[in-house]
Amino acid sequence: MKYEQLNYEKFKTQEAAKLSVIDYLAFYNGRRSHSTLGYQSPIEFEREFYRNAV
Repeated sequence: MKYEQLNYEKFKTQEAAKLSVIDYLAFYNGRRSHSTLGYQSPIEFEREFYRNAV
């Protein structure tokens, strides 16, 4: 995260930095593909899981 997000942005306030970190974590943990999930995002994996559970 430090390399990908924080090194390229200068924040005017601490609140702006916090919001940037929250946005990045939402992307990284929610929408970014993960090799352990078959290169799907957690959201895609969950949708497929529930679709196949019926």
